[in-house]
Amino acid sequence: QAQLIESGGGLVQAGGSLRLSCAASGPTSGIVTMGWFRQAPGREREFVAATTWSTDRTSYADSVRGRFTVSTDNAKNTVFLQMNSLKPEDTAIYYCAAGRTYAGRAYLQDESFYDYWGRGTQVTVSS
Repeated sequence: QAQLIESGGGLVQAGGSLRLSCAASGPTSGIVTMGWFRQAPGREREFVAATTWSTDRTSYADSVRGRFTVSTDNAKNTVFLQMNSLKPEDTAIYYCAAGRTYAGRAYLQDESFYDYWGRGTQVTVSS
């Protein structure tokens, strides 16, 4: 099955930027959607952003819209999450996910439509 490896996490001051990457390897030909989710300490995992591989369909959580941008490099089977104007409340483990089914933009936020998950990368934003 496909494997996802995230990178780019770290410690940044509030107002700063980070760029997360997620490289997919293995049998990736059936993957049609890529998503980012995050989980803060003591909280449930939540949707952040997602896209189809062609990026003609994207979706963002209200909390990050206008600050985060999801993009892809199809040739490298990689999806990126550019995070600007970071806030302390963005602190979390960020997970990359890949799905084999596109059911509509509204379902890009639904974890159940993702088949593969990475192990996560820590993002810490200091105030």
